[in-house]
Amino acid sequence: MQRIMLKSKLHRVHVTHSELHYEGSCAIDENLLDAADIREYQQIDIYNVTNGERFTTYAIRAQRDSGIISVNGAAAHKANPEDILIIASYAMYSELELQRFHPQLVYVDEHNRILEQRISIPAQAA
Repeated sequence: MQRIMLKSKLHRVHVTHSELHYEGSCAIDENLLDAADIREYQQIDIYNVTNGERFTTYAIRAQRDSGIISVNGAAAHKANPEDILIIASYAMYSELELQRFHPQLVYVDEHNRILEQRISIPAQAA
């Protein structure tokens, strides 16, 4: 059996830009992409804490150390600058892989600088 599990998340990042007339995607500071092990063009789910919107798009790279979180294209209707988001990536794991499964959790400050990185240990493994 295969299960789709949370692979990583960027917790409570702040939107810096909302670009309606741009090809769809979400530009994310390269430091944050690395910390959450999200690759450019990888599918991501975005949960807008500020307004409750939930949507799927893909990640693109923004300049390292810029703090940029830019929601682009049609998704720009779902997020505005200063909104707070959770950005999640998921992956499919076999039962064997789940024995070593640990999602990567990245926490940031109000400028999208990394405060803490955690590897979550699922309850059944603890």
